[in-house]
Amino acid sequence: MVKLVLVLGDQLSPNIAALKAADKDTDVVVMAEVGDEASYVPHHPKKIAFIFAAMRKFAQRLRDDGWTVEYKKLDDDGSDSICGELMRHYKTHDADGVIATEPGEFRLIEALQNCPVKVDILEDDRFISTHKEFEEWAKGRKQLRMEYFYRDMRRKTGLLMDGDDPEGGKWNFDHDNRKPASDDLFKEGPLRHEPDEVTREVLGLVASRFDNNFGDLEPFWFATDVDGAEAVADYFVEKLLPTFGDYQDAMVANDRFLYHSLVSLYIHVGLLDPLDICRRVEKAYKDGHAPINAAEGYIRQIIGWREYMRGIYFLEGPDYPNRNALNHQRKLPGFYWSGETEMACLSHAITATKEEGYAHHIQRLMVTGNFALLAGINPQEIAEWYLAVYVDAYEWVEAPNVIGMSQFADGGIVGSKPYVSSGAYINKMSDYCKGCHYSVTKKTGEKACPFNLLYWHFMDRHRERFSKNPRMAQMYATWDRMDEDRRKTVLSEADSFLNSL
Repeated sequence: MVKLVLVLGDQLSPNIAALKAADKDTDVVVMAEVGDEASYVPHHPKKIAFIFAAMRKFAQRLRDDGWTVEYKKLDDDGSDSICGELMRHYKTHDADGVIATEPGEFRLIEALQNCPVKVDILEDDRFISTHKEFEEWAKGRKQLRMEYFYRDMRRKTGLLMDGDDPEGGKWNFDHDNRKPASDDLFKEGPLRHEPDEVTREVLGLVASRFDNNFGDLEPFWFATDVDGAEAVADYFVEKLLPTFGDYQDAMVANDRFLYHSLVSLYIHVGLLDPLDICRRVEKAYKDGHAPINAAEGYIRQIIGWREYMRGIYFLEGPDYPNRNALNHQRKLPGFYWSGETEMACLSHAITATKEEGYAHHIQRLMVTGNFALLAGINPQEIAEWYLAVYVDAYEWVEAPNVIGMSQFADGGIVGSKPYVSSGAYINKMSDYCKGCHYSVTKKTGEKACPFNLLYWHFMDRHRERFSKNPRMAQMYATWDRMDEDRRKTVLSEADSFLNSL
């Protein structure tokens, strides 16, 4: 009997669980570009184009390998949902079941579970930590801190280990990775790919169907197949890794990419293997090509944060993306969709997001995320924005990063304190403030940096929750030492700014 094998747009790996469990001689692969998945949030056009082009090429790769593939392009006749496509092919092929790899969003898992045809959902084994392993690690712990999980992942993989001890005598070299960058650093820039015929066809489709979505479709220079993705990974290790660690937190107005790898989009859809990338980075360190702070910092992002975020998402369950521990209710300001704001840091980060579908982790956490948290933006609104605008955004990784790490909306599961800062941090790590309409050194008055005002406004309105947090006590002591009139001025001006939003 024939079984259908569902392959989703972020499951483009030949050894994905569903394919490994199927019989190439009898079973039929189902892949589909469907309206439901392309529009459940207003995805960046580059994201839609990247996934569709990569799907089409992967489908052909499977055919070349001997698989029978039923592929629906977006404009083909058929259903606008994954379940609808499965039901259609179920009848056509008189199938007796569907094999699927677990999706990375509870929304789609539920859709498959409720599909009228029988779907056998297998765990996605492309990750280093299984659901069961993460649950065992989390069991009985008062705090689920990434650092300790990361150490277990180092032990499990053997990456950067010297016997039972960490290479270099420390687990974490993050202290060495916080150098501000100047705008005259020598950088190679990201590896760019010219769109081929398949990608050009997709770009035409996306331009006609999603022309009202936030974001610029072209120039489009992402790789859309395994060979291109591998070339990006090789380029990063050879050209950018040696200096990646030093400047991974830096932000420069005229350089959107610095030494970042730009491989997350390829890893998340399955074109690159995360453990393989880490082993290449480790080899570069052992060969003397890259320092340990660069190698360790990069490997921590992959086997630490990436794996930990997925673990938190599935451990906490379907209600996790809806949490709002701080009860923030303000609407997302319109400038998040335009970049038109006099705050230079936000303008740079949002404009880059619009044009590239990309911003690096500090721009997301300490600029767009920091502002949303300080301003009391509803966490579901900012989370949906992140899910929509970044090419590498999928809910399993986006929700814990935003709801947990960025917005503290999970009440402290991911972070021991909220990631908030005044303008001083942004000024230290970037050159954004030099040309800003506001003055980062001004705390109150005309043209005072809004981050300075909102920082203390946040601290004041959440005092009951955070005043006993040992990591925040010093800041409350600073606030209490301020003259009462000055505190009133800060809060009044912050209120005026917030009302202007």
